[in-house]
Amino acid sequence: MFIPGIAVTILTFPGVIVHEFAHQIFCRLFGVAIFDVKYFQVGNPAGYVIHEVPRNPAHQLMISIGPFFINTVLGFIIAFPATIPVVQFESGLLSDYLLLYLGISIAMHSFPSIGDAKSMWQTLWHGEDTPLWLKILAVPVAGLIMIGALGSFFWLDLAYGIGVAIGLPKLIVSLCA
Repeated sequence: MFIPGIAVTILTFPGVIVHEFAHQIFCRLFGVAIFDVKYFQVGNPAGYVIHEVPRNPAHQLMISIGPFFINTVLGFIIAFPATIPVVQFESGLLSDYLLLYLGISIAMHSFPSIGDAKSMWQTLWHGEDTPLWLKILAVPVAGLIMIGALGSFFWLDLAYGIGVAIGLPKLIVSLCA
């Protein structure tokens, strides 16, 4: 069954919003000026943060991959209290399922986009001020971002979201029991 990407984006809009907010947080953290932000729109891209080119190339790397950290942690934290009743007792309140939806939605938008990878690549690889060690680090990071973005065609993003929001809490509960 084929589900168009735009439908998935609309269904998981909370994850898109958090993804763009994460970019914005990292811009603010590193003092990078932001020119425009669109947290969500029906279209391609679903959201964006337009910012100045960071003076420190390492900041571009962190701005690009920031959503991976923020979305993963937030998706886990939101879903964790709901996972226990749903998984252990095989039932839950409507609010538990809402929290699971939010956790999965947010976690599945953890992967930086191809646009994030291109921006990072342009700044780091082609930047004259970028140290060699950072250029070397940028190659596998950009490759992983591309694989993750292309993997969404095979529902890798959904599998990751379920793993973070349900699998990881379930594992932690089973280790504590």
